[in-house]
Formats: sequence, structure tokens, C-alpha cells
Amino acid sequence: MTDQTIHILLVEDDELFRLGLSTRLQQEPMLRVTAEAEDGETAIALVRQRSFDVVILDIGLPGVGGIEACRQIKQQQPNLPVLVLTSHNRPALIAHLMEAQAQGYCVKGIAAEALVLAIRSVAAGATWWDAMASQAIRAAFRPATTEPPTPLTKREQEILVLMAAGQSNQEIAETLYIASGTVRVHVHAILQKLEVRDRTQAVLLAMQMGWVPPRG
Repeated sequence: MTDQTIHILLVEDDELFRLGLSTRLQQEPMLRVTAEAEDGETAIALVRQRSFDVVILDIGLPGVGGIEACRQIKQQQPNLPVLVLTSHNRPALIAHLMEAQAQGYCVKGIAAEALVLAIRSVAAGATWWDAMASQAIRAAFRPATTEPPTPLTKREQEILVLMAAGQSNQEIAETLYIASGTVRVHVHAILQKLEVRDRTQAVLLAMQMGWVPPRG
């Protein structure tokens, strides 16, 4: 997926915001906004009629609303990633989005580079939740445990372990039988989520937190 154009359905009722976001995303060489909608009903109909790689979905939509639109989109296309982009940032909303099977959640105002990375991540099969969402998810959905929680997905944890073992992106791709471009997306997501600058810092943090065994 990361080596191909990602076709996006952009669902946003604020026309100016939608125009600005569409214009910005079109500047990315492998991203293409191929359809837009200003309400949930139109988005649901478009998903029924056409093929997309990612849906970027606002929550405060007229009509059925964003959460119900997400739920119906996932009923039609269970494997179509939905990335929520909204001005709301409440733990209760995050729980509803997870129940509706959204793959990600970003608050409006997110840096363009981070949003592009989030889009690429969900298109590659990962999830993307901001720091507050990750905390809420761990608090609400993880049982009590003595193991330090991690904001990373299972696949990202697998890649982090291989990073700690000193494997390159190509070696990781061969180990996990995935494309090297997909590994790059996951590595970038790992650095973003852990708020570190490079692979070395990510590995050191993972060792300190007990997510991967120490070297030697």
C-alpha cells in the first residue's frame, strides 16, 4: 500500500476546512482525495458506489452523524480504514469510536506531517490514536497488569523487537513477510508515538519500559 497511491474519501461539513485539507493532502505525491462529502449519508453512499483506501471522517456531521456513519461504513466495508479527524477530544468519544471500529483518531490542528503519517499508517493496516486516546484506551480496555502498557500496536511491537535485535528495514520486511515500504511506515509511526527522534532512542526507551528484552 505504501508504494501505491492512497485514494481518500474526505468527509467534512466545514467547506473551508475541507478545501484547505484537501489542497494540503493533494500536495503529497502518493495521496489523492478522490471524493468528498459533507454529511454522513453521502459518505455512506459513496463507499457503497466506489472504492477507497482510507476514509477521513469528521464526527460533528449533520444527519446521521460521524459515529453512526463510521459504523455503517465499516458494516459495508470492514477492511476500509476510517481515520477520525475532529475538534473533540474526550475519552468517552474515543470509546464510541473504538466501538464503531475506527482505525484512528486525530484532533484538528494536528501537524500536517503527523496527519499524513497517520493516513499512511492506517492505510498500511496499523491504527493511529493520539496520546490522550492511547491513555484512555489503556485505562478502559486493558485489564490490571504488572506489565508496562505500550501505545504501540501488536505489529509495531513486533517491529520494535526486531529493531532492538539490530535488523534493518529490509531484514524486518523479510522476517515478517511484508513490504519494506510498510516497515518504513510502521517505524515512522513508532518514533511518532514514542516521541523520539530515531531508532536508537526508540529501542532504548523500549528497553527501559520493559517492552523488549535488554541487549546482551
